[in-house]
Amino acid sequence: MTLLVDADVIARPLVPNASKSQDFTTELRVRLEKGGAPITSGTVTLESSSGKVDLTFNNTDGNRWIGAQAGYSEVYRLTVLSGEDFVDDVRVDGPALHWITAPMQGETVDTTMPVVVKWSRGESAEVARIDTDQLDQLVIDDTGTYTVPAGGFKSKRDGVEQERIRIDRSQRVTPSGALVGSEMRVTIHNEISVVVAPVP
Repeated sequence: MTLLVDADVIARPLVPNASKSQDFTTELRVRLEKGGAPITSGTVTLESSSGKVDLTFNNTDGNRWIGAQAGYSEVYRLTVLSGEDFVDDVRVDGPALHWITAPMQGETVDTTMPVVVKWSRGESAEVARIDTDQLDQLVIDDTGTYTVPAGGFKSKRDGVEQERIRIDRSQRVTPSGALVGSEMRVTIHNEISVVVAPVP
């Protein structure tokens, strides 16, 4: 009960609307503090079915321990050891992969009307968000469908506009043995690009 642990495992697609685990890269970011000061020495590892990654401390990136791993493995374990302080075997079963089924990549949408966004996924995730330039990471229910209201995409009168639709889904745990406020999250990003028709 000495360390504050704030950890993110973030899977980002290498191709638009990726649907296979190998089409992702996973970013690992862990912030550690003791007594309000960052932990800068020790051993921080994240392990998955793809292997173990030893994170390195980076004082130019928000005083975080960082690393990366190819693909998305869904289940991740975090272990921290710094002197006599440790947090052992923190496990998160991340969400299953998801991909957007409507609209289609490159499709033209009319932002003067509601636009139905659909995504395919297994079990629902604890937290889901939809992000466009207008909606800005809006928290939604992970039902597999969300209707973007009229005006939910950036647009212009004199031509088409490029926009993106991103769905983020996350699972999280509170590490046992860490200070109150500690959390570890596993998040999958997936997105498509759409064309927004001119607004009359």
